[in-house]
Amino acid sequence: MKMDTDFHMAEGEGETSYINNSRLQRKALFETKRVLQKAVTRLCSAVQPPGNLVVADLGCSSGENTLIFVSEVIDAMRGYPLEVQFFLNDLPGNDFNYIFRSLENFKKSAAAEHQGGTPPPFYISGLPGSYYTRLFPSQSVHLFHSSYCLHWRSQPPHGLDVNAKTYLNKGNIYIAKTTPLSVVKLYQDQFQMDLLLFLRLRYEELVSGGQMVLTFLGRKNEDVYEGDLNHLVGLLAQSVQSLVHKGLAQVEKLDAFNLPVYGPSVDEVKAVVRESELFDINSVKLFESNWDPYDDSEGQGVQHSIQSGVNVAKSIRAVMEPLFSSHFGGSVLDELFKEYARSVAKHLESEKTMYSVIVLSLQRR
Repeated sequence: MKMDTDFHMAEGEGETSYINNSRLQRKALFETKRVLQKAVTRLCSAVQPPGNLVVADLGCSSGENTLIFVSEVIDAMRGYPLEVQFFLNDLPGNDFNYIFRSLENFKKSAAAEHQGGTPPPFYISGLPGSYYTRLFPSQSVHLFHSSYCLHWRSQPPHGLDVNAKTYLNKGNIYIAKTTPLSVVKLYQDQFQMDLLLFLRLRYEELVSGGQMVLTFLGRKNEDVYEGDLNHLVGLLAQSVQSLVHKGLAQVEKLDAFNLPVYGPSVDEVKAVVRESELFDINSVKLFESNWDPYDDSEGQGVQHSIQSGVNVAKSIRAVMEPLFSSHFGGSVLDELFKEYARSVAKHLESEKTMYSVIVLSLQRR
């Protein structure tokens, strides 16, 4: 698996595209708006006019969500005589063209929203590349933002060598009840290594006192076997197993596949930040979000489990499709996610399960 080429959101504007199945990520942007506003206000108060801010959105993806973030930063800058340069970053396979085609309408809407005044001058550029590499000159960025990205690792856990034909996590694609402790340790080591690298890179690129607002999937339970992602991905593994039983996928393909993802606990995140000795934690919190992006209820039950299963399957497919297509082949995707929708619906009939989302605000020392 090559993350730089195999990993990107489902392209286009069709029924299974990310653009039409990213409401979950949009809800997280609104949930974290106050944290972002505080970070922008701190920076604006520290920069002497005339001056400018450099803001980077890491893992920006494509669609309306990207420009919602831009809009929130512009809104938080009201009253400050500053200019702002936005860099929208993602892997080279990202659909940057969709963003660029949307810019003219966005500029018109930004001007309309600032009736009685003008928005701060802003400039938007695309920046392809992995955020696990250096992206900017030293001390050139004021604010880094990343939403629904940092649970993705730079690669599958180092040490799970599929070329050796020794499959350490047979039948699973992430951490499950049957995953050996040795594999769990590999996942944890990969998370720690990646996050530490990310922090060191961003430290080099941030100005003194620079801010980061990072939102990513985690878990509320300290037991790594009880992580919130485990349930969601476990059902996906069962759906792949169903394809194997039907003769649509090879068992060796399943045994060799491990998702490059990890949902840490808040304590695990804090431990890596402290180990880095590079950032102060402004705030860290965890909130929960329903699996179904269109379920805004706060109750314990799911009213329409079949439709929720379909909604969840679409939202996961929009993110996972390229990885699964690269490994298992595109011909099985429709059947895979139909089976997944059924599995999720059955699960939700007995238990309403939630995502745990960590919001981390950091300041460079």
